Amino acid sequence: MKLVQSFLISGAIIVGSCGISYSAGYVGSETCFKCHPGKYNDFIVSGHSYKLSRAEDAMKRPIPLPKGYSWDDISYVIGGKYKKARFIDKNGYIITAAKDGSELKTQYNMEDGSWSFYHKGEKKAYNCGKCHTTGYKKEGNQDGREGLIGTWAAPGVHCEACHGPAGDHIRSDADAKANKLAVNKTLNLCGGCHIRGDKGKIPASKGFIKHHEQFNEILSGPHNDDNDISCVTCHDPHKMARLKEGIVKTCGSCHEDQEASYKKSNHAAIGMQCRECHMPRATKSAVKKAQFEGDVRTHIFTINTDPKAKMFTDDGKFAVGGYVTLDFACLNCHKNQDLQWASGKAKGMHDK
Repeated sequence: MKLVQSFLISGAIIVGSCGISYSAGYVGSETCFKCHPGKYNDFIVSGHSYKLSRAEDAMKRPIPLPKGYSWDDISYVIGGKYKKARFIDKNGYIITAAKDGSELKTQYNMEDGSWSFYHKGEKKAYNCGKCHTTGYKKEGNQDGREGLIGTWAAPGVHCEACHGPAGDHIRSDADAKANKLAVNKTLNLCGGCHIRGDKGKIPASKGFIKHHEQFNEILSGPHNDDNDISCVTCHDPHKMARLKEGIVKTCGSCHEDQEASYKKSNHAAIGMQCRECHMPRATKSAVKKAQFEGDVRTHIFTINTDPKAKMFTDDGKFAVGGYVTLDFACLNCHKNQDLQWASGKAKGMHDK
């Protein structure tokens, strides 16, 4: 195995070929490319690597800045690939207002080009490094910036965030065989980040599930006690943000009888797939597309056909859990109908 000398580890800080400094033990995704080019090429265009970017890298992408700001004011960009972009100032705080402190929408939504408020006017430290960086440690302040809570080996979720530091693995062919990297295929790996609060609850706000809480959702649904099913059963983890290419198993891979029945239905004839009803966009990450449509698909799966069933608790702070209601499953398409109509039509749905 031929190694790039700049990645040999001596126990201090090393600098990767792209200029990012890595702490001891971490070598950077560019090094992984040398032996795993296919997986690297899949991963590098996924959303994970863009969870946090240095300003000098983010400015090369077509991302506008909040009104009145220039790149000289920005240290990092949060996201900025598929859903939204938020911006961190030179002191490490997320920008939530105009430079003069007045009201300003500072979150850019990639899908529709709109701007939204984000914690309007608050002094908002960046404490998301545990899930948005590689090699995170809760102690200290990255780059010496007060608002950056904790330190990390590299911004963004890179290969070593899931597989662990690769310093020992890359030294030689013999070391690569002796020091194999972790390959964790359980729900808990992805669940370490795709969770909010208590894993037994699904936080919600303003009529939608919050953010990316797939772990909370899975645990409330029908696959929560099936040891044979995890995120990577259905998804290629290196292609997670690219839905079509990243699906390795479909619903029909396991639910053969339902798929066979559904193929004869009118819905199947017009191209409707299982996910349209069983995985509706009941979650909002950046934009609300319609009354019952956010921009992230739920992983709860089960549909409650009772027209009186509630998707959320009375205070709206949590999803009831365990099921998706008919307004999300049916009324996104059938906007001129109501829950009573949907309940009647839902019975025997796979055969209609």
